Amino acid sequence: MRPTVGRVSNRLIDATSPYLLQHADNPVDWWPWSAEALAEARRRDVPILLSIGYAACHWCHVMAHESFADAEIAAYMNEHFVNIKVDREERPDIDAVYMTATQAMTGQGGWPMTCFLTPDGEPFHCGTYYPPVSGHGMPSFRQLLTAVAQAWSQRRDELTEGAGRIVEHIAERTGPLSAHPVDEQALASAVSTLRTEADPVNGGFGSAPKFPPSMVLEFLLRHHERTGSAEALSLVELTAEHMARGGIYDQLGGGFARYSVDTAWVVPHFEKMLYDNALLLRAYGHLARRTGSPLATRIAGETAEFLLRDLRTAEGGFAASLDADTDGVEGLTYVWTPGQLVEVLGPDDGAWAAETFGVTEEGTFERGASTLRLPRDPDDPARWLRVSTALLRARDARPQPARDDKVIAAWNGLAITALAEAGTALGRPEWVEAAAAAGALLLDRHLVDGRLRRSSRGGVAGDAAGVLEDYACLADGLLALHQATGESVWLAEATRLLDIALDRFAVADTPGAFHDTADDAEALVHRPSDPTDNASPAGASALAGALLTASALVGADRASEYRAACERALDRAGALIRQVPRFAGNWLSVAEALLCGPVQVAVVGPDAAQRSELLAEAARGVHGGGVVLGGPPEAEGVPLLADRPLVDGAPAAYVCHGYVCDRPVTTPEALAAAL
Repeated sequence: MRPTVGRVSNRLIDATSPYLLQHADNPVDWWPWSAEALAEARRRDVPILLSIGYAACHWCHVMAHESFADAEIAAYMNEHFVNIKVDREERPDIDAVYMTATQAMTGQGGWPMTCFLTPDGEPFHCGTYYPPVSGHGMPSFRQLLTAVAQAWSQRRDELTEGAGRIVEHIAERTGPLSAHPVDEQALASAVSTLRTEADPVNGGFGSAPKFPPSMVLEFLLRHHERTGSAEALSLVELTAEHMARGGIYDQLGGGFARYSVDTAWVVPHFEKMLYDNALLLRAYGHLARRTGSPLATRIAGETAEFLLRDLRTAEGGFAASLDADTDGVEGLTYVWTPGQLVEVLGPDDGAWAAETFGVTEEGTFERGASTLRLPRDPDDPARWLRVSTALLRARDARPQPARDDKVIAAWNGLAITALAEAGTALGRPEWVEAAAAAGALLLDRHLVDGRLRRSSRGGVAGDAAGVLEDYACLADGLLALHQATGESVWLAEATRLLDIALDRFAVADTPGAFHDTADDAEALVHRPSDPTDNASPAGASALAGALLTASALVGADRASEYRAACERALDRAGALIRQVPRFAGNWLSVAEALLCGPVQVAVVGPDAAQRSELLAEAARGVHGGGVVLGGPPEAEGVPLLADRPLVDGAPAAYVCHGYVCDRPVTTPEALAAAL
């Protein structure tokens, strides 16, 4: 039975995903991913067309405009397929399964992702963006639809047999890695490999497109702290400076774009993602406190303010992203011509701004426009402040990119960690307060019947279950809040999430290995389990890091359990660390913290004012991945402060390495020496 062509059921109108809502008015008869959609494909005996993307994705918008808004193409889709639309950020489990299939079939992946499935969800043909007309060896989207529909009608057995083989291939390709212990030699080797892959001129690793290597920078900083390696620190400083001065960084409003299309960080892909900016805030904040770099301090501050100003939601969480496009034009909000600078600033300041920001008549982007860069600090700070303020005010009057305002648990966990750590180390208590508000929102709205939901919008939780990264990253954020505030509730909630993760996500009979979905989650054609750190930490590496941090904060009865679980997970990633360290940055950071102790600093004092100097010194000096906690002696629910009295009635700091503690110290100078 054919569906009624031209009359479409609007099944996306009640979605919590802004990406799905962007497609709610398409003439395509979209379904959200559901058992009902698969059942409909079986009932109609047609294949599934699965389209996966996300709200800030430029090429997703292009394909939607070119194909999904086209009435003729939509009518063909409705007649021959059950069409399912998925937000990859809301359902990373679905995205992971079919991205693996796409990469297996084509050798590459990306979004929008276009997959054709049997009614049982097994993929038989996958790709990414398809244009409305054929060219450059690529069929048009309409040609593809016709070919798939004909193949389903004429060669179905061949397609289903091939789909079964693809599912088997996915299972073989994504099995747990064999265990290899991670030692000091492995970490030193990772630094050597990274040095060979580094761009010695522009910083970063590899060639274009070039992505911010936030987790690798964190690893290199921790390695420098532990070993004194000048080489590791130089790699961090080179990359951090070139990114901060390039077009990938918003020189007026703060915050980083997703990646650079060139090797010199000049032209970004303009979408701004929460996870990138949270991870980079952490890295720049760490660099600032370790070296005192004025540039790193400024970038950390501006990135934090970007999060609070542009991504914070009314409920106190943080939105997922800002779009790459404005009114369908990529970068429209951000780029400038020399004439536009003069129009806003006048001829003198306009010419000065063009020289300062590298804005040329030829342009560095498209249509004669340029991104803004800052190759060197301006020599006239007062003029810089006047000019940048005027340009930002003028830019704010332009059309603005759309915001995907759903709140993702994992990414908010990353933001909470970064704001709590940087706020403590750099003396910005308002950042810690913002992190605490986000933590409270996540616990209040995302915990439903004792389990974590992946996302919310407008304070309303979506239906998608939390995946491993949600539990791990949020737990890590709550542990950072416990340290920043001394409040026991954050520790209690963090350990509750970690215990669920250990219980529900572990791979049976394979110590240290974890699935990305829980044992009672929706069954897909394959249960995903990806250990690699990509744009954000792998769920397993985030869990290992949170377990290690928790082991330094909980009582002795749980510390050994959590530490052992961390060590098993780290060993499971040993081969990954040795072979592709660029894609194991968070694993490497965890390994550094483990080898360093971890470091524990407990500061006891009768009140906050009396503890403040010692806490400030501890926050500046502690090794990355170490823990710092302050409070009154024997504070209830705070195990790190137990059995640590004042010294002659004065505040004292206890420094421990690997759970072995030095004699307490009572002055910032002595604490600095101990660290």
